[in-house]
Amino acid sequence: MPKLVEPCEATRMTAGDGSMARAQAEGVARRSYGKLVAYLAARSGDVAAAEDALSEAFAAALADWTAKGCPNNPEAWLLTVARRKLIDAGRRRRTGDLASGQLRIAAEEIEAAAEDGGIPDRRLALMFACADPRIEPGIRAPLMLQAVLGLDAAAIASVFLVSPAAMGKRLVRAKVAIREAGIPFAPPGRDELHDRLEAVLDAVYAAFAEGWTQPLGTDAPRGDLAGEAIFLARLVAALLPDEPEALGLLALMLHIEARRPARRNADGDYVPLAEQDATQWDAHMIDEAETALRRASARGAIGRYQLEGALQSAHVHRCRTGQDNWRDVLQLYDAIFALTNSPVAAVNRALAIAELQGADAGLEAMPEASPENRLNEYQPYWAALAELLARNGAMEEASKAYDIATGLSSDPAIRRFLLKRREALRG
Repeated sequence: MPKLVEPCEATRMTAGDGSMARAQAEGVARRSYGKLVAYLAARSGDVAAAEDALSEAFAAALADWTAKGCPNNPEAWLLTVARRKLIDAGRRRRTGDLASGQLRIAAEEIEAAAEDGGIPDRRLALMFACADPRIEPGIRAPLMLQAVLGLDAAAIASVFLVSPAAMGKRLVRAKVAIREAGIPFAPPGRDELHDRLEAVLDAVYAAFAEGWTQPLGTDAPRGDLAGEAIFLARLVAALLPDEPEALGLLALMLHIEARRPARRNADGDYVPLAEQDATQWDAHMIDEAETALRRASARGAIGRYQLEGALQSAHVHRCRTGQDNWRDVLQLYDAIFALTNSPVAAVNRALAIAELQGADAGLEAMPEASPENRLNEYQPYWAALAELLARNGAMEEASKAYDIATGLSSDPAIRRFLLKRREALRG
């Protein structure tokens, strides 16, 4: 996992420096939020209480670290404070949990971990707990994104194309269900792992996508999500080395992440895949992705993530060699669309058809945007539509589509790219 802020003992933050205290707290949050929530939840059995306690601990850190300086072990400091917050919350609820000794024992274990300094990483266990059959299937991946990766309800809602209010309510209900059902925070037996794997992989990929689409250098916490997701994917692949979809997802994300250095030019402008300098791609990461794909294909059970990983591999091969492989690409999109019926896959399939058969055929295959499929709010859809309309000579319609795409993008570099495309229509 990348370290974004150096340990406190190295930076020697001085007392009274509020901005430095905030930077340190944010750095620890980026590195350790999921790890600390997972550990607290595993001990207390209550995800929501663990999140609340840790949130209060971070708030306390801002005040304490500003006045006294950052502690040598900020993770242990936060865990100790969060433990006290958990106990206080238990007393306020007066549910009898504390009296029963369960929470007191948990608090003692938390204190021991904080004193030892070696806090076990329970994130994978928490993710599989969130995928318990007693949790509603549609909320399992969002629950992991919040509990393990710290995304708020609004960000998760944008990933899953639902309203923030509805997502917030569903997340609260899911956490209550975990507490009331007493769902254990430990990886299930081998016979249950496979059934829970899909939700875990979906959450990992959603986190990666959220991190990948954030503007570079303007939102570091989100940008870190891509690295965090790859870290978790490696953990899952190590836990289930014979599971082809876990390997497929790892390959998919590595292939995409490998291209990050070429995604922006020196001025910070967005560079589309076809125009990227392939020599800037991370060759080691691509090699690791190809190895994972070969191991997955040897298992003889194809799935969505393997197909998408193979698709990224095909893009890499075409860009590196200059050899046309759009027919292979279209076959892969056909298979992904048949498997998922995803409107996003349909959009990309239409672009592949356009490469093979021309813009007319691509436009004919392009799905209609509607509130039901949410393509009307999907920026890449309008950018793709604009591109095909422009190729077909429908400049006015293309300009309108570029305007919509530009309005939907939150990334300044993407907006500049789309505006340049629209301006080029006049030339």
